[in-house]
Amino acid sequence: MKNPTPYLKMRVIGAIEFAEGKTIKERCQDVAKTTFIDEENQPHVFTWRTIMTWYSRYRTYGITSMNNKERSDKGKTRKVSAEGLTEAIDQVRGLFREAHPKKIQIYRAAIERGLIRAETVSRTSFYRLVRELELLKPDSDNKRRLAFSKQFANQMWQADTMFGPYVCNESGGKTQAKLIAFIDDASRVICHGEFFFNEITGSLLNALRSALYKRGLPEQLYVDNGAIYSCKEIILTCARLGIILSHAPVRDGAAKGKIERFFRTVRDQFLSRKLDLSSLDALNKAFTLWVEDEYNARTHSSIQMKPIDRFGLDLKRIKFIAVSEAIDEVFFMEQTRSVRADNTFPLNNIRFETPADLAHRKIQIRYDRKNFDPNRVIVHYNNQRIGPARPVDFIANDRGPRKEDQS
Repeated sequence: MKNPTPYLKMRVIGAIEFAEGKTIKERCQDVAKTTFIDEENQPHVFTWRTIMTWYSRYRTYGITSMNNKERSDKGKTRKVSAEGLTEAIDQVRGLFREAHPKKIQIYRAAIERGLIRAETVSRTSFYRLVRELELLKPDSDNKRRLAFSKQFANQMWQADTMFGPYVCNESGGKTQAKLIAFIDDASRVICHGEFFFNEITGSLLNALRSALYKRGLPEQLYVDNGAIYSCKEIILTCARLGIILSHAPVRDGAAKGKIERFFRTVRDQFLSRKLDLSSLDALNKAFTLWVEDEYNARTHSSIQMKPIDRFGLDLKRIKFIAVSEAIDEVFFMEQTRSVRADNTFPLNNIRFETPADLAHRKIQIRYDRKNFDPNRVIVHYNNQRIGPARPVDFIANDRGPRKEDQS
């Protein structure tokens, strides 16, 4: 592939953080062994030198556009992080009656439940990591977790979806609600969480928009490989905002240990209550109160602080989204169109006029794919926002030039 798309580059660069190796070169060489799938479901393999070049460009320029200057990650974790291994051990230790089960028993239980994979962590490696990191020593768990957290708030968010209770819908029946939530890796603050009836792209974008408004811009977003977390809209949104979008290894739930642990807390402490399930709005109001008044405001065992207080320590480093009328356009779908000689282009079987003379040029248009509004089709040209296009009014055009065109 001579000219890989920004989407493909972001997937490659995002994989560096979770590759094996002590140096950037070794991790790039490990990533070079991976086959990546592009938007057209075509497989591609890149040399480690090419990957190293993309990483170097990020270190020099950062993400400033959707062209060649892509960002990469700066972390130093393994394919299965030490924290992920700790989370897996925590989940299976309670299955045994004895206080100190054997390492082989814990290893087999974690494999059987899909918390770790044998091809990623062999039994020998598991023994070595448990010994070196003292993961089975009492009273060392919380301190050990801190060593594998991000240093600052908003360096990385984890996000995932949890299936929740059945809630009354508008038609009088009941539909299972899905919780989409974002947790900050360093502070454990829940940036935002919201229940939806449908796990679709629109739901994810709405939840992400709320999280960004509340907590600012993360440097990295770590998600799984679900359809909504790999869609073009989320990829474009992250690229426009300078956020690295990284995906966890397939079938490796332990890699997102913090969000999985939060979901367990939701089931044990929130869903176990007598909740008002008469509507999705009622459920979300109760959930928001629980998150802000209890979870974020209660001392977290892993950091020995309230998450909201830990998040506040890094407020000076956090970048927030500037409020403007055009901010929602960051979350829009983008397509390329060729402008005709009459300064029009087609979209969704509608002819639109460009806001400026762009005849015979290729433009980028942004629009809300889910809630399509003909009055919110935005034209971009040469990386500049030109303005909103408008549907062609053939009758008005037949009456001669408009007044604004004559001035």
